[in-house]
This record gives sequence, structure tokens and C-alpha cells, in this order.
Amino acid sequence: MSAIVAIVGRPNVGKSTFFNRMIQRREAIVDAVSGVTRDRHYGKSDWNGKEFSLIDTGGYVLGSEDIFEKEIDKQVELAIDEADAIIFMVDVETGLTGMDEDVAKLLRRSAKPVFLAVNKVDNAQRNEDAVEFYALGLGDYYSLSSINGSGTGELLDDLVKVLPEFGDTEDQLPRFAVVGRPNAGKSSFINALIGEDRYIVTDIAGTTRDSIDTKYNRFGFEFNLVDTAGIRRKAKVKEDLEFYSVMRAVRAIENSDVCLLLLDATRGFDGQVENIFWLAQRNNKGIVILVNKWDLVEDKETNTIKHYTQKIKDAIEPFTDVPIIFMSVLTKQRIYKAIETAVAVYGNRSKKIPTRKFNDVMLPIIESYPPPAYKGKFVKIKFCTQLPTPYPQFAFFCNLPQYVREPYKRYLENKIREEFNFTGVPITIFMRKK
Repeated sequence: MSAIVAIVGRPNVGKSTFFNRMIQRREAIVDAVSGVTRDRHYGKSDWNGKEFSLIDTGGYVLGSEDIFEKEIDKQVELAIDEADAIIFMVDVETGLTGMDEDVAKLLRRSAKPVFLAVNKVDNAQRNEDAVEFYALGLGDYYSLSSINGSGTGELLDDLVKVLPEFGDTEDQLPRFAVVGRPNAGKSSFINALIGEDRYIVTDIAGTTRDSIDTKYNRFGFEFNLVDTAGIRRKAKVKEDLEFYSVMRAVRAIENSDVCLLLLDATRGFDGQVENIFWLAQRNNKGIVILVNKWDLVEDKETNTIKHYTQKIKDAIEPFTDVPIIFMSVLTKQRIYKAIETAVAVYGNRSKKIPTRKFNDVMLPIIESYPPPAYKGKFVKIKFCTQLPTPYPQFAFFCNLPQYVREPYKRYLENKIREEFNFTGVPITIFMRKK
């Protein structure tokens, strides 16, 4: 689990440029991730060995100038609520504005660490101009330029010092987070699971503020259920505010082993649900998709489930090896099946395949269909192994790793799934020089 840092500020101060710079630095260190990042406003970054999640609030503000102000206030309040630290970005070019002062007022009242970043400082004159931002009453500021990266180092050095340390959660019970957009039935689902049977041992106030972990023990399963739905809703937050859902989901997802993605059957697998799905996938969490309120779907025919399943699979390609369960919290139809499936996915995520067995199975498959030649060069894969990480990652050692293309990696992934059952779990494949 990593800390969350939110970038706030009025439009056009350079938040997205800064965000992109931060995300790329991280992507450059780690292997390039396959597939397009579907959600442009959330990413992982690290500095001095400390990893954190970055949320660019800029991407969520839409509308004309007068709507801007209300939306920005809303986002700043949410960021204050959910983030561990806040980067407040202002623009030296336009100088101090009324909107900056409004944001500063909200931030001064919060107990969260705030880092004032004065952007577009790329010459000595602008460095002198930056002094006026002292008037915001937020103490020292950091002069930087998002475009060329100058000055970001000092900001990040200080930022990572205040981020909370999350202890090792190896020995704890598995954590299952119930995520999804508002009003999909998350609270009702959890109440249905634990309301009738008094098997609850403890209520642990989790590290997630206001998100309650409920210890669940039934049918021989014991785990923590993380309820994101029980978090108080701000009256000001519109139910359809995407930023709100993403902010809540980030917290819950990072704090879990398996995500139960609950969606309303009458609304379908819409963009917001898809965003939450890719968030879980990018964080390498186990995923079970729960289609709730199936009893409310009218005119069901023999193939309705089949068509609905296909629609979801089209939306989540290429990672389609995910269990989809049609259920109804109201009638309790298949709600325990949902839990059984989550337990199975948790087992898949923590599965370790002995190296010898892995080679015995995979090398003949590779031999019968080797990587296609690229630029006239032939790739020979000699050895493969599962890496010792909390979720499934595999390394294949070969003479020319740079020539193995994405489609072949996907072929290998599909074969691993066929042979070893990793349903519901993202798999990462690395090509290494032998």
C-alpha cells in the first residue's frame, strides 16, 4: 500500500504537466507497462525509494469559469479528506489570483501537509516574482518548472519525508475491498453478508480513514472486508462526480488483496466502473466483478447473461480472465458465491509455482511456438521462473529480450493461465537477458 498525494490548484497552472513528468520518471525505471493507461489522472510514482500514488485533480474540472470555482473547491475538500499530502500548484506567469487565495483558505484550515509549488519559474526574474506567493500564508514555497523539471527534486525530497510508512501486512488476514460507483449496493452487500450472522469478531478501524474493516468468519473463510461504502458522503459531492469515486477507490484498492467490483446491472459496465477496474488491474490486485440487482433486469432470456458477460469482456480486453457473478443483494441470490470466488482468486494471487515445474511446462510450449524473428534476429528462451513477489510475476531469460514483442508476451500469459489457473489475477511478464 502506498501513500496518496493530490495535486490541486486552479486550471492552467501546469498540474497535468507536472503529473506527467512524475509518472514518466517512474515508468522509465520500472518496465514499460503493457496496454494504454486508461485513466490519465491517476498514477504511481516514486522518489528516493518511496512509492506513492499521485492524483491529478486537474483532469476532473469541466465547465465554464463560474462552474470552475465550485468544482475546484469540491476537489480541494476531497483531496484534504483523502490524500496524505497535497501539492498546491500556482503559476508565476499570471501571479496571485483570487482563486488561488480561495484554495489557500481551504488548505490553511486542514491539518494535512501542504506543499506550495510555484510553477513556470524558469529564469531569475521569475524567481524574484515568486515571492508574492508568501501572501498565501502557507509558509515557504518551491520554485519549479514542470516543463523542464528544474526544482522538482527539492519538492519531492521534502514531500517523501512526510508521507506515512505503511507496515508490512504479510501476516495479516486477506483483505477484500468492496468497490464500485456510489449507489451500486456496496453497503447492502456487506450488511447482507454480516447482518444476519453474528460472526463478527472485531471491528478494526483500518488505516483508511473512516473505512471500516470488518473481520468476517464463515464457511471456514476468514478475512477482512473493507467497506468503502460506509464512508460518510459529503452533501456537496455530486453522486456522479467521477473524481470522488476514483479518490475513494484508490484508497480501498491499494489497501486490499482482492477487489470485489460491484456494479448496478441496470446501469451497466460504464466508464466509471471501467476506471475502477483498471485501477485495480494496475495495482495488481485480484478482481471479481459482481453484477448486482440482476433481479431488476427486465425481459431476461436464455442468452441474456451470455450477452452481458461478453459486453463486459469486450470492455476489459486483453485482461478477460476475470470471474463475473450475477447476483442480487436484495434476494441474497449468489452473495456467498461472490465470497467463495473472492477466496479462490486470493488463492490464485498468492500461488507459487516451483521453478522446475514451470520450466517443464513452459519450455516445450515455447519450443513448439518460439518468438517470431524480429529484424532477422531469432530469440531463444532458455529458462523461466516465477519471481518472489506478492502477486504473479514471471521472468523469461533469453538472448535478445528487446526483440520480444507484446503479442508474444500475451501469448505466454495466455498459456500460463491455461496451464496454472490465475483467474481474476493480473500477470506481469518480464523478458531478461540470460
